[in-house]
Amino acid sequence: SGGHLDIKLRPERHNAVKVLLLLDIGGSMDDHVRACAELFSAARSEFKQLTSYYFHNCVYESVWRDNTRRYSQRTPVPELLRTYSSDYRLIFVGDAAMSPYELVQRGGSVEHWNEEPGQVWMNRVLTTYPHAVWLNPLPQPAWQHYQSVQMVQRLVGHRMFPLTLAGIDEAMRELSH
Repeated sequence: SGGHLDIKLRPERHNAVKVLLLLDIGGSMDDHVRACAELFSAARSEFKQLTSYYFHNCVYESVWRDNTRRYSQRTPVPELLRTYSSDYRLIFVGDAAMSPYELVQRGGSVEHWNEEPGQVWMNRVLTTYPHAVWLNPLPQPAWQHYQSVQMVQRLVGHRMFPLTLAGIDEAMRELSH
C-alpha cells in the first residue's frame, strides 16, 4: 500500500531589487574596482538587475560601460537618468579622494573641461535615485583627512560606508529601506 506524497512547489525567491552600480576608475581606484567588479559579479544573482558604469573621481556629464572605450563610447548622464527608473538602488564605489575643485568648480575635472561642477551632476543623480549609498575603499579613519571625502559624504546624505564586509552589509540594510 502506497502513501500519498504531497509536493508543493514554490518558485525560487528572487530579489526584486534593481541596482545601478557606478564605479570610480583610474589612478588609486584601479585595484579596488577589479575587486568590486568581481564581488558584484558574484552577487549578480541576488539582484533582479545589476547594471554598472564607470566614472573618474566624480560623476560629470557622462559615464561609460567599457573602460577600454572610455573616450569613444560614453553615455550622457541625462540619458542614464531617463533609461533607469528611480526605483533603482544606486551604489557608488570610489575613494572620493580628489581635489575639492572637481566638486565645486567649472573646469575642475582633471580629465576634461566640465561646464558644470561635479556636485551639480551628483545632485541630479541623487535626486533621481533617492536610494543611494557610497562604498569607500579608504580606511574609515582616513576619511577625515580628505576635504573631498567629507564633501561627498554630505552630498550622499552621510550614507557613505567602508568597502568592507561589515560596511557592505550596513549599506545594503540602508538600501533596503
